[in-house]
Amino acid sequence: MKEQTDLRKILKAGILSNELDLERAQILDRKLRLLTKEHPELTEDRKRLRVIIKLYEKTNWSNESTISEAKIKESDDAEFIAEQERVFLENRKKIIKEHLTKFNLNQQDLGKLLGHGKSYMSELMNGISPFSNRDLVILHRLFHIKLEHLIPTIISEEDRSKIKIH
Repeated sequence: MKEQTDLRKILKAGILSNELDLERAQILDRKLRLLTKEHPELTEDRKRLRVIIKLYEKTNWSNESTISEAKIKESDDAEFIAEQERVFLENRKKIIKEHLTKFNLNQQDLGKLLGHGKSYMSELMNGISPFSNRDLVILHRLFHIKLEHLIPTIISEEDRSKIKIH
């Protein structure tokens, strides 16, 4: 995984540049749909994200004559990678929550330790915004969580092929 998707970066850019960005944005949209019930302040961000998704789809998928086998494969590969990332983030969230329970802390307590507010802490835990390296190191040291459970180690097929060569 190059880097975790960051809603703020997508909204600032205003565009998606490839299929992986699209898949990640669609996962963010689903997460935001659930989060806006608890955090209505995210409603406008979700609306803006949906506009960006629709623009990408209109530009890249509305004309059947421009949809090639390579484009379909790129889409399938992107969907696979984005799903792996989603599962990783869900597992990380579960592990962190287990440790919070073990230490009799809640998410708000963790936010105070990391220096984040309640709403932003929710975004971090739900994969809407990425944890900083500092946050992940603190989680590692505080709870003794293995780094491979905190930091994604998914690498692209291109990178994997380079490793096999050497």
